[in-house]
Amino acid sequence: MISVKNVHFSYNKETHAIRGVSFDIPKGQWVSIIGHNGSGKSTLSKLLNGLVRANKGEITIDGEVINDDTINSIRKKVGIVFQNPDNQFIGVTVKHDIAFGLENRCIERTKMMEIIEEYAKKVEMEKFLKAEPSKLSGGQKQRVAIAGVLATNPEIIIFDEATSMLDPEGVNEITSLIESLKGEKTIITITHDLDLAKKSDRVLVLNEGHLVSDDTPSETFKKIDILTESKLDIPFNLKVYNLALNDEKINNKKELMDVLWELSLKK
Repeated sequence: MISVKNVHFSYNKETHAIRGVSFDIPKGQWVSIIGHNGSGKSTLSKLLNGLVRANKGEITIDGEVINDDTINSIRKKVGIVFQNPDNQFIGVTVKHDIAFGLENRCIERTKMMEIIEEYAKKVEMEKFLKAEPSKLSGGQKQRVAIAGVLATNPEIIIFDEATSMLDPEGVNEITSLIESLKGEKTIITITHDLDLAKKSDRVLVLNEGHLVSDDTPSETFKKIDILTESKLDIPFNLKVYNLALNDEKINNKKELMDVLWELSLKK
C-alpha cells in the first residue's frame, strides 16, 4: 500500500528533517512512527499525503508514485487527523463539519445524509449532530474530526499526534476508536506515546530524521539503548522490567521475569 524509498527532505539548507528513509507498509497494517519532537515524524506524514514533496527519493501510494499528475487521486486515498481538532473544524455544527469533505466531492444530498449518520454513529457522536463544536470536549472534537475523515472513505488514515492534546479520558476514547479501525484501514499513528505505539502491529523509530529501528512493538521495546538515544520516555511497565533485569536476585527468577515482560508489553 505504501512504499518509501530513500526519501530525503529539508525545509532549508541547514535543516534536514528526513534523511534517506525507506520502508514499506502493506495494506491493512497499523504502523506507529515514534520519535522525539523534531525527529521528522510530522514531516513524514506530510510527505505521505503530498503536502510537501521529497527533495530526493520516491514515495508510492497504492501503486502510484506521488507527483503532480497523481497528487489529487492520492489525496483521496490518504486522510489525516491532526493534533489539534480545533484546526480541522469547518462547519458550525457537527453535521456540517462531517459533511464538508462530502460536499467537496459533490455527493448527492440524500446519500450524504446517510453517510453522515453512519460515521457519526461509528464514532458514537450521533446524538451531537446539531451541537456546536465549541461545546464539545477534546475527545469528542477529535472523534468528529475522525468521522469527517472516515466519511470520505480513504484507504489510509494518518493520526498525527491525534491524542497528544487530550486528557486521559480523551486519549482512551481515541485509542479505542483507532483500535476499532484495525484491519479495516491502513493506519499510521505518528506519536511519541509508547503506550499507544505498543498496540500497533509495527513500530518505526525516527531520530534526527534517520530511521533507526523498524520492528514489532515487543522487539522495539527491547532496544532500550535506541529508545534512550531517541529521547523517548519508556513506559512505566517497561521501566519496572528493566529495573528487575538489573537486579540479580529478581533476574534469576525466570517465571517472575517472564510475567514482568508480559506486563511490560500488555496492550
